[in-house]
Amino acid sequence: MPELFGRTLSRRDVAAHAGSLSAFGGVRLVTLGDGPERGVRLLEFRTGSGLRFTVAVDRAMDIVEVEHKGRSIGWHSPTGLRHPGLHEVEGEQGLAFARSFTGFLVTCGLDHILGPDEVPADNYNYPGKKTVKHVLHGRITSIPARLTGYGERWEGDRCVLWVEGIVAQSAVFGENLHLHRRIEADLGGDEIRVQDRVVNQGFLRTPHMFFYHVNLGHPLLEDGARYLAPIREVIWAAHSGPRYQAQGVGYRRAPAPALDFVEQVWQHEMAADGDGRVPVALVNDRLGLGVEVATRKDQLPCAYEWQNFQAGSYALGIEPSTHHVLGDNAARDRGEMIWLGPLEERSYELRVRVLDGAAALSDAEARISAIAMQPQEDFPEPSGRFGPLRGAQDGGAS
Repeated sequence: MPELFGRTLSRRDVAAHAGSLSAFGGVRLVTLGDGPERGVRLLEFRTGSGLRFTVAVDRAMDIVEVEHKGRSIGWHSPTGLRHPGLHEVEGEQGLAFARSFTGFLVTCGLDHILGPDEVPADNYNYPGKKTVKHVLHGRITSIPARLTGYGERWEGDRCVLWVEGIVAQSAVFGENLHLHRRIEADLGGDEIRVQDRVVNQGFLRTPHMFFYHVNLGHPLLEDGARYLAPIREVIWAAHSGPRYQAQGVGYRRAPAPALDFVEQVWQHEMAADGDGRVPVALVNDRLGLGVEVATRKDQLPCAYEWQNFQAGSYALGIEPSTHHVLGDNAARDRGEMIWLGPLEERSYELRVRVLDGAAALSDAEARISAIAMQPQEDFPEPSGRFGPLRGAQDGGAS
């Protein structure tokens, strides 16, 4: 039964206290009407616990805003939410992604992640297409979904708020990958659950790469906010060495927004709990507020931490991934690319839990450190050991 406003309420209690469930929470479809976001469909979720989030149907069903009791958790970038029709996927040498990059969850993939790259196209069996030019983090996030259903569903005395849709990334003489996405939250709950399936809907052997770009902003992110993760080993740091030391920012703690800050990216080797999940959190002790992001190690074996502490675009990213930061060509060379045959698929789970209050922060820290104790130094020396990933053959899991 949902916990609402300090009371445990049955379905009958909820119905008796108001003429509509919307008095407590629910899911509402709206269309934005002004500026570059005009025409974008949003689903607004309210759980009644103070958790509110929006799902952009026309941006791959990514999660844009996340708030708890009026406190923003998701990142708001300078671009704002832009209609996908304004997005030039191929622009700026593959870096136009940055002109639409905003929000709590940005999905990356489905056939490419990380920086712009060029790869062989022989798997598509078309002589006129020798290579595929990929853009930063792939194409999926700028594709509208086909909305297949949404609403509120009672299961006994439990009420589930939900949405489902399909995002098709398809081309003639190219990939035909479909993302089947379901997002859920419970009435009275503080958790968001994302369930994804990526299906090769075509009949050509197709590469697949995927990661969740979970972006956290102010006020959750501020000077002193702490990154908690079950880190076994720090593998890699972009621009590592003197630049990280000169900026004075290690992986564990956020500084205040800074002028001329150059982004930092780390790859960590994570340990999983007894259920195979990897929980990572950002906690703000001053506010008594945090967020925990959990994924499955067998689905997303790699993990990045993105630090963008530049004034005006201040963000921290939690980024579980199918592949190492080495990129697309390296995944192919190392035999680690995921190849999906006709109608083959991969499944992914993402759970987001708001941590409200000092006790919740302390509990999360204890649970995470019990899995693996993260390095205590701010600048651990990257090992450079990129362990082999499973699944070089068709149908294997990375």
